[in-house]
Amino acid sequence: MDKGELAAFLRSRRERVNPSDVGLPAGRRRRTPGLRREEVAQLAYISTEYYTRLEQARAPHPSSEVLAGLSRALRMNDAERNYLHHLAGVPPVRPVGPPREVRQSILDLLDRLPNAAAVVLSASYEVIAWNHLATALMEDFSVRSRRDRNLIRRAFLTGDVGHVYSVADAERFARSSVNHLRSTVARYPDDPELRELVSDLLAGSPEFTQLWEAREIAAEPTLCKSFQHPLVGLVTVNCDALAIPDRDQQVIIYTATPGSPSEEALQLLAVVGTQRLDLPG
Repeated sequence: MDKGELAAFLRSRRERVNPSDVGLPAGRRRRTPGLRREEVAQLAYISTEYYTRLEQARAPHPSSEVLAGLSRALRMNDAERNYLHHLAGVPPVRPVGPPREVRQSILDLLDRLPNAAAVVLSASYEVIAWNHLATALMEDFSVRSRRDRNLIRRAFLTGDVGHVYSVADAERFARSSVNHLRSTVARYPDDPELRELVSDLLAGSPEFTQLWEAREIAAEPTLCKSFQHPLVGLVTVNCDALAIPDRDQQVIIYTATPGSPSEEALQLLAVVGTQRLDLPG
């Protein structure tokens, strides 16, 4: 435990947080920026005496519960929270299951990709965010339950791995997704949703069972994907996956080669969205 650096780090975070950030009145008699020590202690549900001793590098080893309270009170981001735990000599507490909350900056990014279909996948292959063009190319995920937004569940439990979105590279997706899921289960061994997902897949899909029992770990990158869209036909797109390490998520971006028929198809889908082109106006 690095008591000196822990004390300095807490002071720096406390001075950064404005009272209004945590719903406290600013008042007129504040001589220094940020929160008072007693305010941090109150927000973290610890005594003012103990928090003061932490900032003076005189306190005993803080528990994970105390660190969680301080992280919340001082509005720390994930990197700051992990650093605080390392300074205190307490391993950061990992979430029980794959994080599902998507950062606002990532949601904004999806909206700023009008010519690309993009989705965000959790570590369990659940679609947790998407943009307008992804809805047009794939489906309207908003009408699906969380259970049905899981691409692995959809792929293996429909009776045909290639059925979902009529993709042409279904076998590669099957291998890659199973390998990825095995690694995810190892990272979140106590997650009941993951255990239920694997159990359902083993019970309902011989193909999944065969791939699962092979115990392959390396996941093949998918560089190109072809969708057989019911209205615009074959759409072949480049597939790029951008990792979000702190959330254990991926942004999957589908783009068409400039000047190709697939680019024209995406442009048409961007305009009409999920409208039915085969019905009379």
